[in-house]
Amino acid sequence: MPPLEVIGAGFGRTGTDSLRAALNILGYNTHHMFVMLKHEQEQYPELFTEAYEHPEHDIDWDKVYTGFNAAVDWPTSSFIKQLLEKYPKAKVLLTRRDPDDWYRSVKNTIFHYAQQTDIFPDADDPNSYYQRLRKMAHTIIMDGAFGNPEQFLDEEATKAKFVAHNKWVEEYVPADQLLVMELGEGWERLCQFLNKPVPDVPYPRSNSTAEIQKFSENFHKVFENGSQQATK
Repeated sequence: MPPLEVIGAGFGRTGTDSLRAALNILGYNTHHMFVMLKHEQEQYPELFTEAYEHPEHDIDWDKVYTGFNAAVDWPTSSFIKQLLEKYPKAKVLLTRRDPDDWYRSVKNTIFHYAQQTDIFPDADDPNSYYQRLRKMAHTIIMDGAFGNPEQFLDEEATKAKFVAHNKWVEEYVPADQLLVMELGEGWERLCQFLNKPVPDVPYPRSNSTAEIQKFSENFHKVFENGSQQATK
């Protein structure tokens, strides 16, 4: 698998899972937080945590993204500067949505489930995969992008962080490497930007709030049944 060719700079809940599905249709193998949750291949949440807590460390990004040539959603969107230094020819996709809608969506999904300390059954083993993943998510999202869970509840401040991140991406990434996509867009601009033919299928629409709630319910069955099938 070649190095990362496509990097998603948008925060979660901006259409990143639909974008993941779209990129896969276009022939990419795309990293996403859901991919880490499903854990169907080796993942390295502890390396993302190290990269966030110690930006001076030399992270083996090729190892982090083994098997992937595209990556969207968190945790990727917190490492745009580092990833462009590593993969300077990568194209960057910034997914955006209305800040009010974004905040409401995050509060009903990511923030809600992050408060559930018993979501994984291996809480007594800090070295287990899912506890390493939980630490990564809290470090990068809850205590990173949001400041901390208490600060997240300051709606105006959190929306301001969201807007500031998007503005920073637009200023930092060279214009010829960046495509800004609004929630609800389809194939045409994406395919033109990536030099791909437009597929003869509808653009994916996935990961609604209801779908995330269903995923969370099924996720518990993974451990109850000892099978990954419940996440599919």
